[in-house]
Amino acid sequence: MTVAENAWAEGPGDPAAVKSEDGKYFDKDGNPTYKVGADGSVDWYTYSGYRRYHSECHVCHGPDGMGSTYAPALRDSVKNMSYGDFLGVVASGRKNISTAQENVMPAFGDNPNVACYMDDLYIYLRARSNDAVGRVRPGKHEDKPPAYTEAENACMGKK
Repeated sequence: MTVAENAWAEGPGDPAAVKSEDGKYFDKDGNPTYKVGADGSVDWYTYSGYRRYHSECHVCHGPDGMGSTYAPALRDSVKNMSYGDFLGVVASGRKNISTAQENVMPAFGDNPNVACYMDDLYIYLRARSNDAVGRVRPGKHEDKPPAYTEAENACMGKK
């Protein structure tokens, strides 16, 4: 079974996509998730998440969510974090003083380049955390859904 086929297998805690609404995929619990085809193509949200991650997050969290000496590996963090907690940390930030080195995640809730794409970031990191996508830019992806464009324009204040 390939990694892409494994992503569709059912099981406890499995991120398998069970439904799609306007090009966004959801798991059985209603959380946004990824879809990877047998040919390695990804859904639009995973592709967009890759692009957004590398424009805003990789500076601290390292390439492909692998972490750095400065910030943790989000590829690993998302495995133990609920969707709601992920959104909360990205929007409001976090200060971790329980480690030898104090870590501060700034709040990005007011940054439209992050806030408008939180689902994309979560979906991409979820795909990375389950080894459904590798450490390279996805070569093939679904087209950008019209509903995505509408939501993006509304979030960015475009008409």
